[in-house]
Amino acid sequence: MQLLKPSQILIIAASGIIAVTSCHAQQTSVLTKPVATVNGVAIPEARFDFVVKQNMTQRGEPDSPEMRKSIRETLINQEVVAQAAAKKGLDKSSDFQTMMDLSRGQNLVNAYLRDYVTAHPVTDAEMKQEFDKIKGHMGTKEYKVRHILVKTEAEAKKIIAQINKGAKFAKLAAEKSEDPGSKDKGGDLDWAPPSNFVKPFADAVAGLKKGEMTSEPVQTPFGWHVIQVEDERALKLPSYDQVKGQLEQRLQQEHISKLIADLRAGAKIEE
Repeated sequence: MQLLKPSQILIIAASGIIAVTSCHAQQTSVLTKPVATVNGVAIPEARFDFVVKQNMTQRGEPDSPEMRKSIRETLINQEVVAQAAAKKGLDKSSDFQTMMDLSRGQNLVNAYLRDYVTAHPVTDAEMKQEFDKIKGHMGTKEYKVRHILVKTEAEAKKIIAQINKGAKFAKLAAEKSEDPGSKDKGGDLDWAPPSNFVKPFADAVAGLKKGEMTSEPVQTPFGWHVIQVEDERALKLPSYDQVKGQLEQRLQQEHISKLIADLRAGAKIEE
């Protein structure tokens, strides 16, 4: 059982980047056109330059003679194997044609989204607005919380009565809680702001003071909870500059999600 709210962000990963393994080859001289020829078939320099650029921009790999040497060897290996596959007629199979259709479609998607992101960059004002919204949602405090999760309200009320008579919260959590993620820790959920929990649980936590326990069971979609706040402290959030990159990615994905939704809304889709 997970009390933390799941956040789902549409992520469309760029494909088509050729993975290059590390290479210990010595430095080579400047490559000439074509990059290489395999059984009379030239590997054009434009293809090589494209892969170099992808490794530098998408993978963050610095340009170096070793990296270029490794890419060259990878392209040669690909051409050798591709020729062998074509010789067997695999390029004529229906599976291969389907794969090519899918690859073409995905590459078009990636090209379109890259073009869109370039033309519609996330602004600093958008990121600051999102940062302020998140700060407001998170609140100013975080709490060290324990809980015991059971299936029925009656069970939860019995546990509350036992604790009020002197039973140890952690011991009962280990014995009775249905939450596998915290029962072995005596129900400990560690430090978290209320916003990290589903709303009924969050409201209960925010309404308790240090050392207090809920007097009545709290119901959530997971079951019935007995909640105890062991401690509280001021919530320390990272600065805007520390999370600016993450905010940009988050908003960029939101823009892409809206773009796709708008395209679907304007498309004639028959099922």
